[in-house]
Amino acid sequence: MAKFALTVNGKSHEVDVDPDMPLLWVLRDELGMTGTKFGCGIAQCGACTVHLDGQAQRSCVTPIEAAAGGEIVTIESVAGAEAKAIQDAWVKHDVPQCGYCQSGQIMSAVALLREVPDPSDSDIDDGMTGNICRCATYVRIRKAIKTAAATLKG
Repeated sequence: MAKFALTVNGKSHEVDVDPDMPLLWVLRDELGMTGTKFGCGIAQCGACTVHLDGQAQRSCVTPIEAAAGGEIVTIESVAGAEAKAIQDAWVKHDVPQCGYCQSGQIMSAVALLREVPDPSDSDIDDGMTGNICRCATYVRIRKAIKTAAATLKG
């Protein structure tokens, strides 16, 4: 066990956990933040995506030791113009079905728009790779990302 100082959603936390404990389990079990979902545990589905220092990161395979000292943002606190545009577009295009993957999808989409403000279909495919939607709402996800990008352009 070791103590780690974390900044999650702008708040400081200290946890005493095994250095290899995945960030996902620190967020969910130690800090009670259950918006970030467990899907596969091997970084293949994207349900656990958070932002670590502004980059989309799979929290299920990120040891707390690697995340400590970084700025962690979860679905509970994602904000900014890109986040607002994505959330509004998600509603407009009725993206969620079961909703399980949505926190990871949104976190990846926000990171994509911050990096590529006017994404092509190929950019969207690349940026959203590894985010699996069991309900197969990929067409709506693509439309929502394009709508959000258009909204941000004005």
